[in-house]
This record gives sequence, C-alpha cells and structure tokens, in this order.
Amino acid sequence: MAVRIRLARIGTKNAPVYRIVAIDSKKKRDGAFLENLGTYDPIKGSLVQFHVERINDWVSKGAIPSDAVKKLQKLHGAQ
Repeated sequence: MAVRIRLARIGTKNAPVYRIVAIDSKKKRDGAFLENLGTYDPIKGSLVQFHVERINDWVSKGAIPSDAVKKLQKLHGAQ
C-alpha cells in the first residue's frame, strides 16, 4: 500500500477548508483516510492545525507528501 500525505476538502461551497491526511494513494480525494494530520484554511491562508511530528513519522515510514503539503510545510517552517 502506497501512502500519500495530501489534502482532503471539507467545508462548504465557496468556503473550503482542507484536512492534511495520510491516505492510500488509490483512494478518492475525500475518501477514508488513515490519519488526520492537520487542517488548512485557504481563505485566511493559515494553518489551523499542523502536527509536524506525525507528518515526519509518516514520512519516515515511506509516505510521500504532495506538492501542496510540501508548500504548507515551508509556510509553517517545518521540514
């Protein structure tokens, strides 16, 4: 099972909010995820939650972060 760390959309029409999730790469964008790793609000441009240690743990296990998650890591100052 290939695990990706990517964004899953929650929220309403015209008011998106995204979860940062660890998910099987073959699942749908908003499908069942393995773990919730944070929340991003693009309207305000801020991270509501960001669990750096859990993201690093998944990456150490072989999970691949998406380009959007890599940008959010830089925004948060975590690597």
